[in-house]
Amino acid sequence: MTRVLKRRDFARWQSGEHLSDAALCKAVEEMDGGLIDADLGGHLYKKRVARPGGGKRGGYRTLLSARMGSRYVFLLGFAKNDKADITQDEKKALQFAGKVFLELTAEGFLKALQAGVLTEVHCEQDY
Repeated sequence: MTRVLKRRDFARWQSGEHLSDAALCKAVEEMDGGLIDADLGGHLYKKRVARPGGGKRGGYRTLLSARMGSRYVFLLGFAKNDKADITQDEKKALQFAGKVFLELTAEGFLKALQAGVLTEVHCEQDY
């Protein structure tokens, strides 16, 4: 079963940008189909997401940790025109956080959801 999740900070940013969970689900579906914008190493990926009513070209960049076909955790999002890219320090921090989320045990995963550190994204389709 594929699980799509988002970190609390990402969810806050997503809400402010009016970006739907359906857009995140579409991004995961594309990744499962091999459409990945950049593999940054350490299970950290960059994936472009279209703005509501717009295209990907002027849209958002998301960084997420993923075990393809299993677990996806959206960690950071930004508009292309707000930020060119992340620094090496940011990359290392995101790789570390992503590793922690990908390696959570069932009990740890449940605690993270209950504490609000992670939120599950409910996709209608089975990927």
